[in-house]
Amino acid sequence: MNSSEFRRRGKEMTDFVADYLDGIEGRQVYPDVQPGYLRSLVPSTAPEEPDAFEDIINDVERIIMPGAASPACTELETVMMDWLGKMLKLPEAFLAGEAGEGGGVIQGSASEATLMALLAARTKATRRLQAASPGLTQGAIMEKLVAYSSDQAHSSVERAGLIGGVKMKAIPSDGKFAMRGSALQEAMERDKAEGLIPFFVVATLGTTSCCSFDSLLEVGPICNKEDMWLHIDAAYAGSSFICPEFRHLLNGVEFADSFNFNPHKWLLVNFDCSAMWVKKRTDLIGAFKLDPVYLKHSHQDSGLITDYRHWQLPLGRRFRSLKMWFVFRMYGVKGLQAYIRKHVQLAHEFEYLLHQDPRFEICAEVTLGLVCFRLKGSNKLNEALLERINGTKKIHLVPCHLRDKFVLRFAICSRTVESAHVRLAWEHINQLASDLLGAEKE
Repeated sequence: MNSSEFRRRGKEMTDFVADYLDGIEGRQVYPDVQPGYLRSLVPSTAPEEPDAFEDIINDVERIIMPGAASPACTELETVMMDWLGKMLKLPEAFLAGEAGEGGGVIQGSASEATLMALLAARTKATRRLQAASPGLTQGAIMEKLVAYSSDQAHSSVERAGLIGGVKMKAIPSDGKFAMRGSALQEAMERDKAEGLIPFFVVATLGTTSCCSFDSLLEVGPICNKEDMWLHIDAAYAGSSFICPEFRHLLNGVEFADSFNFNPHKWLLVNFDCSAMWVKKRTDLIGAFKLDPVYLKHSHQDSGLITDYRHWQLPLGRRFRSLKMWFVFRMYGVKGLQAYIRKHVQLAHEFEYLLHQDPRFEICAEVTLGLVCFRLKGSNKLNEALLERINGTKKIHLVPCHLRDKFVLRFAICSRTVESAHVRLAWEHINQLASDLLGAEKE
């Protein structure tokens, strides 16, 4: 949608809302539709090709408004999460379907998803241990619980451990900045020998620092054998898995208990929209379900509806699945795949330009849309380069540390980015590097 069409559609939406408000007294306060009404009105999968904007707006009135805001808000979310799960080719166990045990929920962020998974895992482990040893108190168990993640995991993983009140240990990553099964096994055996209870592992697909990938095919079987909850955090990289050529990066997801990524990062859905799936929703609901009388409703125990308030931290929630519905239909699966592929191609273009200049080095494998690079030389030199880059305010780079190296990160992330922008950025970086190195020699 270009700016001209955006202006026109924006005005149409204003009229839509105004017409709704003008006619609101003629609408029922409570809907006539029954639980489950929406699934039969929409396809079971996302369209391959884009739908017309007019068709989507017409469907808002035809499909959504009869159940607005409930049960449409809930039911569209369940269907959209199944759509997205099928786009990713997630195992059937993660989908809600007609009568599945799993399902998806839209969280506000990957941080929330990790915390929810950890708290659910903590509850599940505590109940299992107390069932085996009724004399064990919750406090005694909490003192011994230990969780793991790669040393490259996002800081939100460590934060989840702090909030959850459990020990969180970092597993040293390998030469490609990935957590391997052998390192996890070694740490786990050492902790078990000291009387600790391993219960939770976070595997990262597409780490923040350098977009590295933990080895699910090694870590997953260990987690299953040791009865540890495996949560996959693919906040950034997960969007790419809709492309067949990148789907192998998700191999091993079948071992996981929960999986999360952010469509608001790289799938053209506005913030906030973090997609989380669980293999057994009872594990999640069982940890958080509370039913005071003021939250009860007539379909409370019917088994026909999903109460997402039991799947998240807050009780209230917004109609976030509506924007997923619009994006998936306006782009189609093929349009979204083309968007991802273009970004990856542009990242490799920047990588190529770096390779042509012997003053620079690439610090991690370029897999998706992130390029980690630096000038050959000291950390101080690269810190000075970054200061010049960000100080001129033409482009903005965020750094990281990989082992003992200060590294610059070039991320392709704008919807409208083109090759010309990448080359302009490279020329800018190149010139600033030349100025800096020239000043160093003087």
